[in-house]
Amino acid sequence: MRKGFNKFKGTGVAIVTPFKKSGAIDFEAYEKVISHVIEGGVDFIVVLGTTGEASTISKPEKKALIEFSVRTINKRLPLVIGIGGNCTSDVVLAIHGTPFKGVDAILSVCPYYNKPQQEGIYQHFKTIAESSPVPVIVYTVPGRTSSNISATTTLRLARDCQNIVGIKEASGNLDQIYQVLKNRPKDFLVLSGDDAITLPLLAAGADGVISVTANAYPHEFSEMVRVGLSGDYIIARSIHYKLIDFTNALFADGSPAGIKAALEIKGLCHSHTRLPLVPVNQEVYKLIQNHIGQIEK
Repeated sequence: MRKGFNKFKGTGVAIVTPFKKSGAIDFEAYEKVISHVIEGGVDFIVVLGTTGEASTISKPEKKALIEFSVRTINKRLPLVIGIGGNCTSDVVLAIHGTPFKGVDAILSVCPYYNKPQQEGIYQHFKTIAESSPVPVIVYTVPGRTSSNISATTTLRLARDCQNIVGIKEASGNLDQIYQVLKNRPKDFLVLSGDDAITLPLLAAGADGVISVTANAYPHEFSEMVRVGLSGDYIIARSIHYKLIDFTNALFADGSPAGIKAALEIKGLCHSHTRLPLVPVNQEVYKLIQNHIGQIEK
C-alpha cells in the first residue's frame, strides 16, 4: 500500500487565499475559512492550489501560508500544498526550500505553456516524486495549462513511482478518466478536479474530489461524496442537484473570483483577488447570491 493512500480519499477542499483591499493576505479571514471547512466535515485541505491563487503569491508569502496552515489545522486533517511549475529544476528547488513539518502531501500541476511531450511529462513527475519527502498527487487540468497527462502516462507513473499516490483529474475527458480507473493499481487514487462531474465519477469508481464548492458548502459537498462512496446514489444525487446551479455559477466569470464572491456573501472573507484576476461582475455576483438564497432558504 502506498504511503498516505487512505489519507486523501473523500473530500479535499482547494482553499482560497483571502486578501485585504490592500492586497495583503488576510490571515484572520483565512483562519475563519479553515475553521469553516473543518467544521463542515471535509477530509483534507489543499493550500496554494489554483483556487488559492498560488501563481500570484510570493515565495515568502507561500512559506508564511504553509506555516500558518500547519498551526491552524493542528493535525486535525491532512494538509496538501501546491508545488508545481513548468521548469522541473525550479520545482525541485521549491520542494527543497519548503518547510514540510505538518504537511502530508504535495499537489503538482502538469507543466504549462511550454507544452511538453508525454515523455517529458513522465520524466518531470518522476523527478518530482524522487525529490519529494511526502507523497505526490499529480494534477491534470488542460483547460488551464494547454497540456494534458494522458491515461497512458498516468498509468505509467502509477506503476513506476510509489511516491505518486494519485491524480487530480480535471481534463473533462471521461474516456481518459475511465481508462485510468479501469487500469490503475489498487492503491492509486483518482480524485475529481471538477465539482460538476464528481458524482458521475464516484459512480465510475473515483475515490473523491478536490473541490472548490466545498469552500462555501463543506458539509453538503462532503456528505454528497461520503454517501456516494458508500453507494447511496439517491441521497448523493439529491445533494448534487441542490448544489449544481450554484457550482456552475462559481465559474461563470472566472475562478476563484466566483467562490470568493460566495464567501463574501456568506461573511467569511472579502472577494478581493490579485491582478490579473478581478472580482466577478455584478450580474454574476447577484446570480451567486440568488443561488445561495435558494440553497439556504
